[in-house]
Amino acid sequence: MSQPDYIHALDLPDGGKLNPEMETYLNVCQEKLGMVPNVLKAYTFNGEKLNVFVNFYNDLMLSESKLSKLEREMIAVVVSAINKCFYCLVAHGAAVRKLSDDPALGELLVMNYRVAELPGRQRAMLDFAAKLTESPNEVEEVDRQALRDAGLSDEEIFDVAAVTGFFNMTNRVASGIDMMPNKEYHAQAR
Repeated sequence: MSQPDYIHALDLPDGGKLNPEMETYLNVCQEKLGMVPNVLKAYTFNGEKLNVFVNFYNDLMLSESKLSKLEREMIAVVVSAINKCFYCLVAHGAAVRKLSDDPALGELLVMNYRVAELPGRQRAMLDFAAKLTESPNEVEEVDRQALRDAGLSDEEIFDVAAVTGFFNMTNRVASGIDMMPNKEYHAQAR
């Protein structure tokens, strides 16, 4: 078995270095995931941009929220499916498979979330995320009310919108720079 590919004082193109906290963070990724996700490697060209990305991602996807981690990952996959973002479909599809313990759910969301049997709350969230992705100018109060009717609070609606917006941005960055997913994601939770 080969040694893990730890990050040690990674030199940045501008001659800078990653700050010690970010170096530690990348090494924790290596230890916990068995890899440093390529999305993080892509940002290492600029330590400040990496810090901003990691902090925003961790706040939206890993911090306390009334949306479960699975629900946030489901939103990421639905948005990424609409945008045809290969990186995020593979990486977040793996997360859905793992968090749901249902490989079929991950594949259904990648292909067409509308065919998945989902509770009303999750269906409403994904319908909202899809509309916000496909035609944001058409989102109206009736769309937010549909989420309330499905049991979501205004705080949860904010979180659905924030996760949707984040993945629309990251999908475009990933596609724009031809970011490829780590090969390890393909086999996870199958």
